[in-house]
Amino acid sequence: MKKKLIVGIVILLISFIAYQIYIFTTASEDNINPIYLIPDDAVFIVDTERPIDTWDEISNSNIWKHLQKNEYFSEVTENLNNLDKTFREQKKLVQFIGERDLLISVHVYKPKSYGLFYTVDLQKLSKLNFLQSSIAKLAGDTFKVTKRQYKNHEIIELYDKKERETLYISFIKNQLIASYTHILVEKSIDQYNNPIIGRDVNFIEINKETPEDGFFKLFIQYKYFNKYLSCFSNQVNSDVLKTIETSWLYSGFNIGLKESTIIQAEGFTNFDLTSESYLRALQKSGKNKRTIAKIAPKNTALYLSFAFDSFDTFYENFEAIKEENEEGFKAYTDQVSDIENMLDINLKDHVFSWIGDEIALLHINDAISRKQKDVAVVFKTKDLEKAKENLNFILSKIKEETPLKFKQISYKGYEINFLDLKGFFKMLAGNLFAKMEKPYFTIIDDYVIFSNSPNTLKEIINTQLIGYTLASSEKFLEFNNQFDEESSVFAYINTPYIYDDLLSFADTKTQQQIYKNKDYIISFSQIGLQLISKGNYFENYLTVNYENPVALHKQLAEDANLKEQLLQELSQKKDTTEIVTEDTIFNLPEIYPNDLSASEFVKKYSDGTIHFSVELKDGLKHGDYKEYYPNGHLKLTGTFKKGVQTGTWKAYSEKDEALLFKKRF
Repeated sequence: MKKKLIVGIVILLISFIAYQIYIFTTASEDNINPIYLIPDDAVFIVDTERPIDTWDEISNSNIWKHLQKNEYFSEVTENLNNLDKTFREQKKLVQFIGERDLLISVHVYKPKSYGLFYTVDLQKLSKLNFLQSSIAKLAGDTFKVTKRQYKNHEIIELYDKKERETLYISFIKNQLIASYTHILVEKSIDQYNNPIIGRDVNFIEINKETPEDGFFKLFIQYKYFNKYLSCFSNQVNSDVLKTIETSWLYSGFNIGLKESTIIQAEGFTNFDLTSESYLRALQKSGKNKRTIAKIAPKNTALYLSFAFDSFDTFYENFEAIKEENEEGFKAYTDQVSDIENMLDINLKDHVFSWIGDEIALLHINDAISRKQKDVAVVFKTKDLEKAKENLNFILSKIKEETPLKFKQISYKGYEINFLDLKGFFKMLAGNLFAKMEKPYFTIIDDYVIFSNSPNTLKEIINTQLIGYTLASSEKFLEFNNQFDEESSVFAYINTPYIYDDLLSFADTKTQQQIYKNKDYIISFSQIGLQLISKGNYFENYLTVNYENPVALHKQLAEDANLKEQLLQELSQKKDTTEIVTEDTIFNLPEIYPNDLSASEFVKKYSDGTIHFSVELKDGLKHGDYKEYYPNGHLKLTGTFKKGVQTGTWKAYSEKDEALLFKKRF
């Protein structure tokens, strides 16, 4: 009896194994593409066909070794190392399962919260029934396992008793799907029969064009990009971000490492061919060399370049796109006509005719006015003399034919002009430069530079005179050489200098993390993104450069000291001395008023008491000047006329305000 029972059991086991082998090897396949399971609101999608090998290479890079010192990444590393150890201990199992196609996507599922969704292609392994049923046993005692049904699909819930979080797992045909956010697993089940992203022709095109020889592919869906940014910031309503959200579609990048310190990515970007964005006009207007780095200060935080075969070509394309929207085009042409009629000028003849093949936006970390948003817009000219002639003509028209104010000052041999004409610059450059409402401008070499702040122009002039520019930086030049010399769009971010702006953009919670992780953020010291027009797409090239933060801080300090030294040499100031004389006490430093229309400039000590005050006219010191010691006693009195000291000046002692010196200018 026992023998019969044993034989029966053996037969049953053999039959079961044979059945499993039959299913595994001969049964018809019913596979589904993993991209079909990604919920439609994915912001980012990571796709790798060799996750284990990829982890080996990344974990041995200098970048990852540095990030391990960070608390968050050290925890990630510890978890991944534990996983890696398990894989190596179960080498035969890994060889049996093999490398599997893994997709990871990021989704915003409620305000200020995002979750990750995973899908793994098990292929024929999904037909092994014991694999699904054994998950509970593999989980161990630290997990509580429950199951529930959702639309005819079983969802396995693994509750981590220690971390108090639940991992949700389900199987759809050949795919294992998982997330710590149950909504994402349910969304995947809801839509896999009618996939959104996987059947979007715009995604299919980008996926097809994106190379596959790197560590992994990264896709961005811009429709939900602002929603993702809102998890970290309350300032996502800018015109630029809205334009990206409504007109950009997808980007695909093939991610790799170079020399373990440089992240490189290449791929393609597409956009809505019916949009009215500048990007669409740029895509039709070719490419050209970038040269504005010649006058961009070395401490530039952002250099955003737009280049084209010619500005004439770009503007023709821009107007043609505008015409497609009858109402919008009428509003645009009305604005152009209003300005032309008011000033009796022709914008095409007097402005567009001298603009060359590159326009750039510069954001500068400016020591003169740290609290200001130091932004400049630079136009390369194709005919400098024509530019000067036409700009002077426009300024004369403003002065003669309108009640608007016109001012001009001279600064170290450069003329700074003030154009108090609201709306002019928005009409000239669209929403990208919409806040350039009252621009000042100057001309350096072949470039016309506009800014809302005269101090930004002074910073550019100063760094030009001392040769402290991006083009003089070996570090920038070496980084720039990794890109094609010609582009349609080029964005360069100097991370240590843009750090403060990152703080101001972030919400309170994110600011705390940015403060805490400053060294880890600025260690990715240079970031560059290049777009080159190619057919109906832009070809992307992204590079992120890593530097050891200790060496980086040292270099930044050396650069700051060098700049200060060069500026001191430029100004030819005498060394300060503790001995107060008639020759030294009346030598006054420059001032940098933020508004050349202001009637007075006041500078205060750190405790809020007045250091000095001076009357202004057209941005120049003009009128009474009074300076005080830190104790509040009067130090100097005198008068300026058109920026020059005039009349009788008096100096007083700090102790009792007794008259020390008197000088006639």
